[in-house]
Amino acid sequence: AQNVTVDEIMTAYKQACQKLNCKQIPKLLKQIQEFKDLAPRIDCLDLKGEKLDYKACEALEEIFKRVQFKIVDLEQTSLDEDGASALFDMIEYYESATHLNISFNKHIGTRGWQAAAHMMRKTNCLQYLDARNTPLLDHSAPFVARALRISSSLVVLHLENASLSGRPLMLLATALKMNMNLRELYLADNKLNGLQDSAQLGNLLKFNCYIQILDLRNNHILDSGLAYICEGLKEQRKGLVTLVLWNNQLTHTGMAYLGMTLSLETLNLGHNPIGNEGVRNLKNGLIGNRSVLRLGLASTKLTCEGAVAVAEFIAESPRLLRLDLRENEIKTGGLMALSLALKVNHSLLRLDLDREPKKESVKSFIETQKALLAEIQNGCKRNFILAKEKEEKEQKLQQSASMPEITVTEPLEEDEEVDAGLETKDLSETPKCPDSADGVTAPQPLLSLEKPRDRLPPLYIAVESQRDASAGSPATSPASAPSQGNERRISVSSPGRGHKIFVVTRVESLPEQATNAARPQEDTDASAKPAEPQSPAPATKPELPAPWLNGAIPESETSLVTPPGAPTTISDPERGNPTACESMAHDTPLPNGLKMDFARALPEVSSDGDGKMGSCAAEHELSCSKNEQELEELLLEAS
Repeated sequence: AQNVTVDEIMTAYKQACQKLNCKQIPKLLKQIQEFKDLAPRIDCLDLKGEKLDYKACEALEEIFKRVQFKIVDLEQTSLDEDGASALFDMIEYYESATHLNISFNKHIGTRGWQAAAHMMRKTNCLQYLDARNTPLLDHSAPFVARALRISSSLVVLHLENASLSGRPLMLLATALKMNMNLRELYLADNKLNGLQDSAQLGNLLKFNCYIQILDLRNNHILDSGLAYICEGLKEQRKGLVTLVLWNNQLTHTGMAYLGMTLSLETLNLGHNPIGNEGVRNLKNGLIGNRSVLRLGLASTKLTCEGAVAVAEFIAESPRLLRLDLRENEIKTGGLMALSLALKVNHSLLRLDLDREPKKESVKSFIETQKALLAEIQNGCKRNFILAKEKEEKEQKLQQSASMPEITVTEPLEEDEEVDAGLETKDLSETPKCPDSADGVTAPQPLLSLEKPRDRLPPLYIAVESQRDASAGSPATSPASAPSQGNERRISVSSPGRGHKIFVVTRVESLPEQATNAARPQEDTDASAKPAEPQSPAPATKPELPAPWLNGAIPESETSLVTPPGAPTTISDPERGNPTACESMAHDTPLPNGLKMDFARALPEVSSDGDGKMGSCAAEHELSCSKNEQELEELLLEAS
């Protein structure tokens, strides 16, 4: 309604109650008086605990037709079929709520659910529906399933303790396969079993990659059901982020399945008897995929042995934020391992442990436990402060990070790749992530969001100074090695990739025509201003250029590895000695002064019966051609 006032709403409601001969609700009158700005949605209409019969529901229409709300709370309002269907029709017609709570109403019956389903289907504004402890039985489930299949606007659906096991869950899961809007699904306390119910959930996860939170706490999933769910998790690419499996009688057997399929950020396994062996089964999956940020292991029958396995994961994890280990028998040994792990972990912000020390046979160990608990908390505080500082720095750098920049730097620093999931930092500020719990530091491997593939060493690690190049191969002539004086180091930064450092030994411009490429090119001075710098180009794509992938050295690069005046053609196995090509690949250093150690990563050049060279990348096979002109064109095209 337009230009409505609080007095008008109050009068209309009181008149409706008189007309229908029902009691006014004092709690409601008080809320109406406190309404301030009526134009947008009002925060909340709270009727929790009030008994709403059919007449009381009809009187509410005078309010719903005049104002809209964000939350309408009808929890435990003793709704019957008539009252519920009338209310849901109003909420649908007037688009009264974005969040609706109908929990703890056990008697809304089939007609009530039918009206609720109609409301879910027709209302574009309803995003959140809480129907905890409101039974959704066999005859009502088809209506709700149909509403969920016909892309409802719902984002969050709570159906805890709604008697879903069996046919209702099958109908819901089948419908939700088609749903692209729902993000959070809460199915706790539904006595879901480890057979048909879990198979339906596994099937749902195979087809729906939009649900981000799935809460299955307090069911009977068992290891057999977890196997079905893990089958579904294998198919998830970007979808499920949070999985709650609290109290589902899972053991170490189930953890073996879970360890192989982990792609979650939050995993809660509390109150399952998984034990030390279960944590060991899980550990390799956790370390391998690095996705888990929050891990719940409260009351999982862990002892010091299990805590050591958890500590290994903490030491290896550059992303873990929170870990819950309460209600476990973790004594001095386990606490020592956790304390050591926190010394090398810079991400963990919260580690929950029992406050009181555990009983030990040696009395002095009680004090040791207290000291270790304090140390662990201090480690988390230190990480919290570091995270805050890092966040502030990144906010300052955000503007400059929006554009890639090239800056000349003097010292050649050791390059480290930062985990792709973390924000980029300046090299000098990137803390080294230790490889093991004993504090030995090593450069972090190149990480990417994709699964690791076998590939050639990225170019940036292979770019070396003259000393390394000449030490790598005795066959290098002085002319082939770049002079130390000519080097320029360029730090290339680009958003989301970390800094990579290159030594520029030579800059060439692209040939304008294929014919010009046949002429020997002169070395340009490295200190000359590059019009089109080619050496730093691999910064954006750390793969070797196509001609190098094939084990062949392009003619335009041969001046780096042959003395001036020497012929720059590549020997052809068909015309000359087949071993010449092979020896060349082994004895001469690779372009840009690559150490010969890296050449071992390339497959050996073999001479087949048809005279073709062995190819490193099957899809880019490049034969030694008799026609140099043709070869130049091929190389030009490849580069």
